[in-house]
Amino acid sequence: MLHRAARSLAPLLGERLEVEARHPRAVATGVAARLDGRRLVGVEAVGKSLLLRFEGEVVLRSHLRMRGSWRVLPREAPVAGQPWLLLRGRERQAVLRHGPVLELSARALGRLGPDLLAEPLDLEAIVARLRAAPGRRELGDALLDQRLVAGIGNIWRAEALWEARLSPWLPLVDASDDELAAALSAAARLMRAAVEHGRGPLRVYRRAGRRCLRCGEAIRARGQGDANRTAYWCPGCQRGEGPRSA
Repeated sequence: MLHRAARSLAPLLGERLEVEARHPRAVATGVAARLDGRRLVGVEAVGKSLLLRFEGEVVLRSHLRMRGSWRVLPREAPVAGQPWLLLRGRERQAVLRHGPVLELSARALGRLGPDLLAEPLDLEAIVARLRAAPGRRELGDALLDQRLVAGIGNIWRAEALWEARLSPWLPLVDASDDELAAALSAAARLMRAAVEHGRGPLRVYRRAGRRCLRCGEAIRARGQGDANRTAYWCPGCQRGEGPRSA
């Protein structure tokens, strides 16, 4: 998760870094040349974006999409292939692989909803944003909309809704404020636990066809929303009907 990546980069804070791009698409951004030799002064995860703040008020935004990763290694460790970015400090280096979004701007964050891992968590504000969305919009689709609430990915969408006993196909208009808050709270709790201790066992995600651990019904899976992200749910114990065309 990005919050774990932010923590892993902490040893480079305060250091003046050597910055190199090897992947052709990363080279074309010109990011490495702008950052090389600057001091790293801050790292934070906001929603699904990792912000690296450098001296001179220069901000690098990294979005990992589905495959990207940051890894911190000893400075002299060999790095094979074409990583998107290398940040070398005195004793360590951070390696970004499969990082398709690199930009020296934080403007896109202005379009994000509240971060689900922000402290303190303002559940009322996030519920209000969900209420402002079209009422017939399905709950599972809304939870992945980063403009409504930032940070929830497909794994935590599935697991949180299973914990809250709500179907991803439940229209927002048919969910109570307490149910929306329960789904958000479950997602925040699971995500924080993953940051602190690593991801635990999954109860519904990628378990299509297997028996629900709570009620024994077969788990189902189907694409949802414009992006067709796969929703996983138990029709036996998660409140709400299935997809309309099922």
